[in-house]
Amino acid sequence: MARIPKKPEEIFSEITGDYRKIFGEDLISIILYGSGAGEDYIPGKSDLNLLITLTDRGIEGLDRALDTVGRWRKRNVAIPLFMTRSYLTGSLDAYPVEFLNMKRRYRVVSGDDVLAPLAFDPQLIRLQLERELRGKLLHLRSGYFATEGKASRIRDLIGASLTAFVSLFSALLFLKKLEIPQGKRDIITAAGTALGFDAEIFLKCEEIRRKADRFSSAEVRAVFRDYLREVRHLCELIDRMDVQS
Repeated sequence: MARIPKKPEEIFSEITGDYRKIFGEDLISIILYGSGAGEDYIPGKSDLNLLITLTDRGIEGLDRALDTVGRWRKRNVAIPLFMTRSYLTGSLDAYPVEFLNMKRRYRVVSGDDVLAPLAFDPQLIRLQLERELRGKLLHLRSGYFATEGKASRIRDLIGASLTAFVSLFSALLFLKKLEIPQGKRDIITAAGTALGFDAEIFLKCEEIRRKADRFSSAEVRAVFRDYLREVRHLCELIDRMDVQS
């Protein structure tokens, strides 16, 4: 059985050696981001998310890493994001929220700190937030019909959708130039206070996602109706938000 690391740094030397053997000088950096780079890493449950930056030549040889990626997946290391420097900097206008959240919590495993120089245009973040929120609203509406109104399926729909909102709320706090807390519940609460939406609904959804609630079937349906209402409200708030580049 593959050994799950108790601490992320346990694998740094080994995983760097593996990818250095594959890519040599074409390996620019390996960066750990997300929960594994913070204090909420849970061995065996939390994925270890890596950003691996390669040269243009290196990115053409990804097939050489197939076996290595598969072997590390058995140790809870997620499939890495492989990209070049030019892809990284060229994607900031399309995916600013993702890179903002990546930069918010990361550790350099090996090589250059390619995230440190990144800067974000608030206007582009606002546009992505509006696009993402409107997409989430459509997804939740259509997903509801797929549940056939069954509470167990509604629970699954809530759980699958909620994690993305935490990342969006972090970006909202960035736009408001406010400190972004570490914990999910704290992020939800801070965003609700800053923007003026009902954070309590999202906290109830977080309980459902963690299977820590005792809601009846009728209460789950009621929570979902409130969830839809607040996501629609968020879309309206973001649409009216004025930010400066």
